[in-house]
Amino acid sequence: MRQIGFLAGLWVLGAVILSPVVAAFNFDPLPGDLHFHWGSTVVAIPLIYSLCASGGLALLYKVVKG
Repeated sequence: MRQIGFLAGLWVLGAVILSPVVAAFNFDPLPGDLHFHWGSTVVAIPLIYSLCASGGLALLYKVVKG
């Protein structure tokens, strides 16, 4: 159970790290996205896309590692 929690935390950490990269692609917003108002601009964090990118990279790493 502890390992599952660690992997889930690592998955979320990867999504947080990848969120600026995914945000640069300007995908359409999804219902799970977070929006913050910072002064006169709105900062959108694509949460669902970032989680998918993090999971995809983890799967790619697992396949390449063997």
